[in-house]
Amino acid sequence: MTYLTIQFELENGVARLTLNRPDRLNSFTGEMHGEIADALAHVRAAGARVLVLTGAGRGFCAGQDLSDPSIVPGPEGADLGLALEERYNPLIRSITELPLPVICAVNGVAAGAGANIALACDIVLAARSAKFIQSFAAIGLVPDSGGTWTLPRLAGQTRALGLALTGQPLSAEQAEAWGMIWRCVDDEQLATEVDALADKFANAPTKGLAETKRMIRAAWGLGLDQALDAERDAQRALGRTADYAEGVDAFTSKRAPRFSGR
Repeated sequence: MTYLTIQFELENGVARLTLNRPDRLNSFTGEMHGEIADALAHVRAAGARVLVLTGAGRGFCAGQDLSDPSIVPGPEGADLGLALEERYNPLIRSITELPLPVICAVNGVAAGAGANIALACDIVLAARSAKFIQSFAAIGLVPDSGGTWTLPRLAGQTRALGLALTGQPLSAEQAEAWGMIWRCVDDEQLATEVDALADKFANAPTKGLAETKRMIRAAWGLGLDQALDAERDAQRALGRTADYAEGVDAFTSKRAPRFSGR
């Protein structure tokens, strides 16, 4: 498939997906959703060990392109629920269910769905100039793309309500201070930091990382006893992997491990 609204590459286990409509602050259209879905399917099939998601130009993503014909209100309004059901919800599920770490490099403004897609990723690094904006209230909508679920869990109910009801921009520094993102870094250091983290994950024991991601996300719905049982089951399975054997042998031999992702 030829991509017109994204860039995608896969090298040395690192998949990179760049939203590429910089003239529109990488806002979403139906075409972009289709291309992203195709790329994410390729991530699974091609054996990538980490995914980096970012945006081209001066912003990460301004959310939905409001000029997209599919969401322009007609005489009876617009069925925005259909857009969520067919596009945004599958995207959030794909990001959270990918059996590998997903790094989001927020290189500028992340607004609306763009903010919540970023926050759905496993590790978020943001440039110091970046801002997160819950812009839905300004046009009479609720936070979507998982926003009503993610925001209170990351920031707490009081802050989530403040962000969602006022639409006030949140700086990357404040997002880090509130525990909403992993790190805020100087703009000129963002690419270097992201590359280093992607390289680390690409050479790490992939099955263990994938299971860690899955279990931490699932733990919101578990009691302690259930979590303990889940940990037991996961360790039983991971203890039989080639990467665990390699990790133990490397540790006892005092050498660097060579993980295969198996």
